[in-house]
Amino acid sequence: MSDPNNPNISIRSTPQWGLLQREMFWAPNEEVFQPFDTGKSKITTTNGPQRLTKDEQNLTGALPNKIIPRMLVDTNVRDTATKLFGHQLAAPIGFAPIGINKIYHATGELSPASVAHELGIAYSLSSAGSYSIEEVGAANQNGTRFFQLYQSPDDEQALSMLQRAHDSGFTACMLTTDTWQLAWRHHDVHMGNYAFYHEHGVGGIGLNDPVFLKRLEEAGIDPSKEPKKAGAKWMDENIWHGHAFTWEKTKWLIREWKRISGGKPFLLKGIQSVPDAKRAVEIGCDGIVVSNHAGRQVDGAIASLDALEKIADAVGDRLVVTFDSGVRTAADVFKALALGAKFVFIGRLWVWGLSIAGRTGVKHIMKALLAEFDILMNVAGYAKLEDIDKHAIDSLPRAAITPTDAQVT
Repeated sequence: MSDPNNPNISIRSTPQWGLLQREMFWAPNEEVFQPFDTGKSKITTTNGPQRLTKDEQNLTGALPNKIIPRMLVDTNVRDTATKLFGHQLAAPIGFAPIGINKIYHATGELSPASVAHELGIAYSLSSAGSYSIEEVGAANQNGTRFFQLYQSPDDEQALSMLQRAHDSGFTACMLTTDTWQLAWRHHDVHMGNYAFYHEHGVGGIGLNDPVFLKRLEEAGIDPSKEPKKAGAKWMDENIWHGHAFTWEKTKWLIREWKRISGGKPFLLKGIQSVPDAKRAVEIGCDGIVVSNHAGRQVDGAIASLDALEKIADAVGDRLVVTFDSGVRTAADVFKALALGAKFVFIGRLWVWGLSIAGRTGVKHIMKALLAEFDILMNVAGYAKLEDIDKHAIDSLPRAAITPTDAQVT
């Protein structure tokens, strides 16, 4: 990998991500230093209960699954390229949707959207975002992008958001099924940490929506004068509203998205059980995201990785199974692929980079993850993504695992 003229460079269709390692090893000679250490021990977990946090359940879920290295494999021919719903991507790794990015950095969603385009990987915009759908679509240029929807109980509002996403070039709709209401999050409720009720206000998605502007006018709320009231109306009535939906309502949403978009893919995010995965197939979903919202919703729930294999076995030949939650390293990505995911979404990593150094931080940590994955394929002896299957890991018996450190990260 340290040979800047190694044969893999000319063979593959993607950049040789692993050469970043050589660049970073050499950089001090030119008085160039990295913005931060990308090691997962630096990324702390928050908002769990006072014992084992919800996110740590995701992290411990990866422990029983061990990668089996293969030797004397011709990894000179390796490549990380993949396709997702017909879109050519540089890796099976993309940006998971995370809301209110402006609380981490002023550039908000514009930075990850731009970096995703530059690196040739998929981006997902949360409908709880800070910047408008249109601005984020422009920042992502002609990239592959998903629009994650928190479905409003106001049908006119929900359809307006879908129409805007389609008009802004989003290539799929991803409905989050596990967060109609936020779970009890100790630190947030203690501090009153809910940005939309405070200085952040509505954010660009709501303030640029014609239906929501009409609702504000009907309620007599001027968002420029009463930003907190406007923010509360946006969230309470359209995003984390507490109104549960059903499979029947989801059928309606799929039909409407297909009508608006001309048949673009529709995914359900938050699937954790085989029965729900099978139901997703029955109602016509094109894909699912096996996810527990990064462990931030149902306290005591199973780790997403523990759910993945059974779900992939049950429906993986009938729709596209993707994964997120608890992904910190290339090994985590590898294990998810081996257990049946076709694509892996990354969350905390990129928002951590955004909070430290804006666009530079996002690019740094995502390039590092891509390099780590490229090098892992090389040193573990897996030349093709198709080689990463159940035979690539040894799944040890699942046991109750409790961290020895209360701050496992």
